[in-house]
Amino acid sequence: MTNSWRERLLSLRQELLDLEAAAREGRGAVELDQSRVGRLSRMDALQGQAMNQAIGARRQQMLVRLDAALARLDDGEFGYCQECGDIIAERRLEIDPTTLFCTRCQSERA
Repeated sequence: MTNSWRERLLSLRQELLDLEAAAREGRGAVELDQSRVGRLSRMDALQGQAMNQAIGARRQQMLVRLDAALARLDDGEFGYCQECGDIIAERRLEIDPTTLFCTRCQSERA
């Protein structure tokens, strides 16, 4: 079971890294190029840049969570609630393998 979770976490991590590499261009400096097809306005370009930066920030947060989950896997703590120590339901981990809390503890935190 540990190997399958490791494979899944590493696969998700690589997918995010690939997306991050592909998205770097969209977060670069905005240039106003009147000769481009479609002639995007500077405001549209700035809005697109801001959205790409926000997506990149969320992607980085997820990478941190995936690295933490891999560390918990190495420490033998993966799949255990960080609050009460109970086992986190497999279905919950399938939905979000980076989750830290069981359903009960998560609902108490909300």
